[in-house]
Amino acid sequence: MLSTLQQFDATLTRALNGSHNLYADTLALLFTKTQVWLPVALVLAFILIRRRQYWAVLGVALCVFFSDQIASTLFKPLVARYRPTQSPEWMYLMDTVNGYRGGLYGFFSSHAANTASVAVFVSLFARRRLCYAVLATWVLLNCWTRVYLGVHYVGDLLCGLLCGVLVGWSVNLALRRWVSSYRASLPFSDFESHLLTLSFLFTTLFVSLFSFVYAA
Repeated sequence: MLSTLQQFDATLTRALNGSHNLYADTLALLFTKTQVWLPVALVLAFILIRRRQYWAVLGVALCVFFSDQIASTLFKPLVARYRPTQSPEWMYLMDTVNGYRGGLYGFFSSHAANTASVAVFVSLFARRRLCYAVLATWVLLNCWTRVYLGVHYVGDLLCGLLCGVLVGWSVNLALRRWVSSYRASLPFSDFESHLLTLSFLFTTLFVSLFSFVYAA
């Protein structure tokens, strides 16, 4: 049963991996970089500091810390599942971009866990549909880059998402239980929701235009 699931996971990953398209290659390689999302992070920090929600800033940091440590420090060396681009069985069948293969082990995805934990945490106190949509798109976009680049199986991403959801929910629950100022915080205003959305759109548009010019 397990071997059947692993084979299906690998086959699905292979189908979603790469496209031999320079524009898509550049998009995936840029969107997967944490630094690219700095404008969104700065806008989120600005919103939280402006609201004096310093506990929420700490909460975001805790989400990234716990999800990353669980994925990278605990599960990856414990499970020791090769990334598709590192697996002796699959590495020569995977499409890579600029030779990027990631680390040795990939279960489960730190990118999926980190982005999902932050997205869930922020969504639970932002409480705006527009924020839900933006954060969900951000998470899915990051997941797409990982399977496109061949550095994660689809199963790695699904398990990473599950971990991230649990971490984000747990950090939010802990702060609501023990920090009164966080518990009393109001949902994002329309201005704050639109500002976060615009930062996301600006980043995606800039990367898309840069990739288009680079591939032309």
